[in-house]
Amino acid sequence: MVTKKGYTFIGLNVVRALSIIALLLLFASSIVTMVQDIKSVNAFIAAGKADTNIRATETSSNSTDVDCINADTDYVDGSTVPNQPAGAFWAVLNRLLIIFQVIVLIMSEVGWPAAFFSRFFPILGNDFGLGALGVIQCLLGAAVLSHHVDEFALVSAFFLFSIGCLNILLGLIYRESAKTRRSRDAWRTRFDGVVVPGMQGPPRQLVMASTGGSGVTWESRAERGEVQGADASRSGSLSSQKSGMGFGRQGEKAALARGYTVSRPEEALPTYVPKRTVTVRDSTMSADESETAV
Repeated sequence: MVTKKGYTFIGLNVVRALSIIALLLLFASSIVTMVQDIKSVNAFIAAGKADTNIRATETSSNSTDVDCINADTDYVDGSTVPNQPAGAFWAVLNRLLIIFQVIVLIMSEVGWPAAFFSRFFPILGNDFGLGALGVIQCLLGAAVLSHHVDEFALVSAFFLFSIGCLNILLGLIYRESAKTRRSRDAWRTRFDGVVVPGMQGPPRQLVMASTGGSGVTWESRAERGEVQGADASRSGSLSSQKSGMGFGRQGEKAALARGYTVSRPEEALPTYVPKRTVTVRDSTMSADESETAV
């Protein structure tokens, strides 16, 4: 049965999938808007050359700097470019920065490369929560929504802003453990125990008895007929494979796959044992013993 960790894992990954979709939509809408802005600026420059009330100044053949002092408009028609000197340059640069930030956020959500983010962008790494990610998403959405854009860019930015608010809320709830809870390692602990088809109840403790001990192994119960059905079939397969598995990592994996839990014994001695110092008395006693033996 799925536990609370399992539902948390599923919910956080659903939010991550929606976040990646919103970022991809903003990426596409930014490219579309940038192309429309460039076309509108080119048309505006061509119209300025034909109109005597608008002075178009070009420093080169490819320049988009427009001097519209006498023009009665704040923005270039059909674009998000402000009608001011170097307005086209800053508008295009703004779109390029938004696209770059979107790419970085997508890589952060995917988790690649994790070492790069942990070292150069720690707030987007695995050691931080979702709060910083949500703040950046809200800033990107607000930057796009502050201009008059088409419906595609409007819906994409609003969707991203909503996901950013949700990430901020999740960051406040789960704090720095949010990305750890949605990682692939958390999926392994989504159940109370290892669930194997055909096995009912919690996993049993694997009992290993010595030859002269009094412990009764599970295989010996199967031989006496106390285990029936699917348990008996698993006991036969386990007894046939245990000779090749041993007590190493492979044997532990095979036991876990069949619903057993292998408990490790606790350390009986400390990791550090001080060395015994040889005193003068000990050396004298050892010398006397050697003389006596001679």
